Amino acid sequence: MRLKLIACEIFYRELCAAVAQSINQIDVEFLPKGLHDIGQAGMSSRLKEALDAVDESRYEAILLGYALCSNGLLGLAARTIPLVVPRAHDCITLFLGDKGRYLDYFQKNPGTYFKTSGWIERGQDLAQAGQDTIQHLSGMTRSYEELVAKYGEDNARFLHDQLCNMTRNYNKIAFIEMGIEPDCRFEQQASADAAALGWKYEKLQGDMSLIQDLLDGRWDEGRFLTVSPGHCIAPSYDEQVIKAEKTA
Repeated sequence: MRLKLIACEIFYRELCAAVAQSINQIDVEFLPKGLHDIGQAGMSSRLKEALDAVDESRYEAILLGYALCSNGLLGLAARTIPLVVPRAHDCITLFLGDKGRYLDYFQKNPGTYFKTSGWIERGQDLAQAGQDTIQHLSGMTRSYEELVAKYGEDNARFLHDQLCNMTRNYNKIAFIEMGIEPDCRFEQQASADAAALGWKYEKLQGDMSLIQDLLDGRWDEGRFLTVSPGHCIAPSYDEQVIKAEKTA
């Protein structure tokens, strides 16, 4: 099959490795991680633009290298060829290979901040989407001094704690090793970050199977949603995560 893949750059190394191993011919388009920071409407709009620009006569399906991710996939519609997307609430499911495994780990290890090569290389720059980010619009990127100048010291202290301290609910970093890393630099960075914060650290073994199966066309209903032409992505509010609905 010839397939079009539109994906978040957080998966850059993993998807490039999987494309090289795939039985299919795949044309890849990466979009910036910063789309997650501009809210559902903004993210959906940018993804729709990318979908609309695809020459569908060249492909048998369009793959989305995304999870539900801030509901940014909701409303995206298949036109003349199917859309295929993993059933996952967020990208950690794709790195761990199974939504059940992620849920089990998440429940047993609250307060864990996950890192991968993509999160280290491409996931920490809130400036990727500039002035449109929720973080910028809500004041989360302002310094303490800027908040003091605008709101006064007492208000600034409260706002800084509530808006800007995005790590206050975490106590552990888990680095997910996917087996495609060139060396140990990413693991070392994650470990150093945990030490600097005084957090616990753990390395997890990732699983490429969900990513590889997406590219190879092994789209079983339990792990992937195939959206037929004339249908769009909608929330299912159950373990399936997403479902297809007829477009209006």
